Amino acid sequence: MLRRFCEKLSRNCRMKLLRSLASICLLAAAALSVPTQEKRVHHQADLSDRAHDDSHGFQYDHDAFLGKEEAKTFDQLTPEESKDKLAMIVGRIDTDKDGYISHAELHHWIKHRQRRYIEENVNKHWKDYDKNQDGKIGWQEYKNTTYGFYLDEEFDDVEDKATYKSMLTRDERRFKTADRDGDGIATREEFTAFLHPEEFDYMKDLVVQETVEDIDKNGDGKININEYIGDMFSPESGEREPDWVQTERKHFHEFRDANKDGYLDNAEVAHWVLPGEVDHADNEAKHLIHETDTDKDGLLTLSELLDNSDYIITSTITDFGGMRVDEHDEL
Repeated sequence: MLRRFCEKLSRNCRMKLLRSLASICLLAAAALSVPTQEKRVHHQADLSDRAHDDSHGFQYDHDAFLGKEEAKTFDQLTPEESKDKLAMIVGRIDTDKDGYISHAELHHWIKHRQRRYIEENVNKHWKDYDKNQDGKIGWQEYKNTTYGFYLDEEFDDVEDKATYKSMLTRDERRFKTADRDGDGIATREEFTAFLHPEEFDYMKDLVVQETVEDIDKNGDGKININEYIGDMFSPESGEREPDWVQTERKHFHEFRDANKDGYLDNAEVAHWVLPGEVDHADNEAKHLIHETDTDKDGLLTLSELLDNSDYIITSTITDFGGMRVDEHDEL
């Protein structure tokens, strides 16, 4: 039971981190001279848990190309094995078999890896929560599995009692929102909406609400510049503010705060964090081509990718470690 609590806290902390890291993706997009309005929450996790900051390595691109789970496996291969597997993946991405990877083929591949990640993530959690194996997950099943006997004690044995109570309240609200027919039971699609609300139109208001709640420290229902920066960067004593933080300040004023009132309201937060406003897979495909297309013809060859294998193998686009390349992994 303690393990489930730790997983729960980890999930919340991870989501907070991912919201911050999504903003850093703007640094890579700047190389393409496009002031991209990056999404901030949830959806970014489908590409990687890492920051998209090429100045500190290419793990984000590694994860995006390979898929997060496959990237972990790939990280354990020898350089020769890595290149062999990369060649296999290139063959899968090149759907028209002309020897070149176009932007459209790469974009399609990354979207495929995103969908695959979500499917695998839901399948993994489904086994944990569908205790009676009836093909549905009731709120009580989820609550009891996650919080268990601590509920009877009202979290009295937990050090941070308020945090767990808040987590329970938030989970219940999200579960009920995902439960479209209101019967207290989640189908697989409804449970997917619960775990990945950013993928469902009817959950978007909740995504915005959760984002504002996470960042709005003074409780006024909107996000000021200090809250915005403070959510992604907390300087240590005497620490100089990094350039990327100064860039984010500029983005807040120039792009995020559309009505220039000094705050982000719900509509502005929605434009910032929700899928649809920005296609991360599209941006990542452009970014990878920009970095590895040696002859600048807009197409990637196997030799170009192999020449840049250090970049690819440590990048999110490949997510090499977690990617099973087999006949069953259909695009």
